[in-house]
Amino acid sequence: MKKYTTYGKFQNEMNSYYKRTGMKLQFTEMMQRMNEKGLLSTSPSFFRLPADALSVSDDEFDKLVDNIPLHYDVEHAINSYVGEEKIIPQFYDVYTIRHPRFTRNYAHRHNYFELDFVIKGAGTLYFEGTAHKMHEGEVCIVAPGSNHDYIIDDETSIVYTVCIRKSTFESTFTSLMLHQDLLSGFFRHILRNEDRPNYLMLFTENNMECRIFLRKLLIESEAPDGYSNNCCINIINLFFANLLRNYSKTISFYNYDIDSDFSLVLQYIQHNYQTLSLSSLAEFFHYSEPHLCTLIKQNTGKNFTDLIKNLRMRDAVNLLINTDQKVNEIAEEIGYNSADHFSRVFRKTYGCSPADFRKSNKKDSPFIPFSHE
Repeated sequence: MKKYTTYGKFQNEMNSYYKRTGMKLQFTEMMQRMNEKGLLSTSPSFFRLPADALSVSDDEFDKLVDNIPLHYDVEHAINSYVGEEKIIPQFYDVYTIRHPRFTRNYAHRHNYFELDFVIKGAGTLYFEGTAHKMHEGEVCIVAPGSNHDYIIDDETSIVYTVCIRKSTFESTFTSLMLHQDLLSGFFRHILRNEDRPNYLMLFTENNMECRIFLRKLLIESEAPDGYSNNCCINIINLFFANLLRNYSKTISFYNYDIDSDFSLVLQYIQHNYQTLSLSSLAEFFHYSEPHLCTLIKQNTGKNFTDLIKNLRMRDAVNLLINTDQKVNEIAEEIGYNSADHFSRVFRKTYGCSPADFRKSNKKDSPFIPFSHE
């Protein structure tokens, strides 16, 4: 039998209990307590987020979320294993909630992907016995089967949790799975190796677009109709694409073995060549340096130093032709400590200085529609 409250009423009870006793409860434990006190309803209250919900502040949106109904299965007991059917509604592939505050740390596993995004403040990810403090703008994707929990220890931090069915991941996110990048590789790896705990973490700084995606996911999760699930799938695809386009350099893993998918090493090198060293690359992918050198040579025909130089020269050419940046600015952007060093390497590669190369290859002024009659 299902009973109901709202996000706000539930959180008020959690806050009050913690302040009064100094102790924390799990979601199910608090719902049981509220049920015993007669604070749950047998029917959900109807609430639809207003049309301007995307334009308000984080705190104002959080107050709106307080009115969204929460349901509780009276027969649902606390368990260290959580099946997707307990969290994700029957006809949804992607479902988003606001993470409760002041919950008791209770390590658990589940059979779906979990994405935690810190909208405001901070929270702590407990993962396989270790703690990682996450701050505003940080996002973590937890693989199915990983022993973890997420704790918020204050009244003002805001964290959204997105639950994605593993069972439909390959069919639903086909376009994402085809990409040769770190995020796609992470998901492919997890789907092949179901029993290995892992997480992927990125830092988006204070990006409003990411927060808007999360708001839209929450709105669609609480506005069920024939289009909601498709909307959620498309929004999370846009969210992932945004992460890869803008924040792939910030990716870190808990424990990631790329196996034979060497394209992921190349992708990482391409994103981080400006500051990358062989030792840091080996550490990131859990390889010894000699073995990594062998793999790079086998897969590219070049050694690590030449590969980095080629990537720098490639971007230098692009910047010289398509921008008005100064030579010293380009040198710094592609990872050289001085313009002189950059110029020497460039001259040796292309037989002329960066300035002369620019004069010979500079593109004409861009075409502007309707500028000529």
